[in-house]
Amino acid sequence: MINRLRRVEGQVRGVEKMIEDDRYCVDVLIQLSAIQAALRKIGYSVLERHTKSCVAKAIEEGHGDEQINELLNVLKHFQ
Repeated sequence: MINRLRRVEGQVRGVEKMIEDDRYCVDVLIQLSAIQAALRKIGYSVLERHTKSCVAKAIEEGHGDEQINELLNVLKHFQ
């Protein structure tokens, strides 16, 4: 995940340079779309890890309702 974040960081720096160099807007937009997709993928990986560990553990321990509600609230941000 750290490697993916570093890759995104590099992409953002690249877009910054593209804007500084007054590159064609469509090229910038394509790169921004790629960054958004990469961030979504990272987000889903974190979400999966959280669900399989924290939420599952809370359910096993008998207090999963809070974790499930929290998860549902977070899912709203991914739309």
